[in-house]
Amino acid sequence: MFVLGSTILSPDRAFTANGIQYPANWLRLSTLAEKEAIGIRELPDPAPYDQRFYWGYDQDGQLIPKDHTQLVEQWTQQTRTTANTLLQPTDWVIIREADNGKPADAALKQWREDIRTASGVKITAIAATADTAELATYITSADYSTWPSDPYAPVVDAPADGVEPAGDQPA
Repeated sequence: MFVLGSTILSPDRAFTANGIQYPANWLRLSTLAEKEAIGIRELPDPAPYDQRFYWGYDQDGQLIPKDHTQLVEQWTQQTRTTANTLLQPTDWVIIREADNGKPADAALKQWREDIRTASGVKITAIAATADTAELATYITSADYSTWPSDPYAPVVDAPADGVEPAGDQPA
């Protein structure tokens, strides 16, 4: 990032310095010494930040957090949506049980209950956060992103020797 005085310069935009108009490609074509000669400083780019939780950086380089209360509402709703998305493909089994009495598998019923319990635990943890930074830490953790495994999901067995096959590798 290049700065002239307090103005951030865009690499492909013309600018004026000390009464002289510089073309749009000047920053890309000039050397650091040429830039410094007219008062342009090069600053490191700011560190990346998670835009789900922060607006960016202030002038002191501190992250500007988004409103915690709104984020709690947003992530609570997202958690409910995720739980519903996980449950939806098996809703028909439960409806069939209610319609004609064909019993749903006990493992499926337990998994569905585990999803609802996990959702409740996640929502409680979200509500317990005190600020945006704490919420961001929780949402990006394995505790938040891990859900109970579907009992009918295919299981991929690891090879006995622990080494994955190489596939179609040239000899």
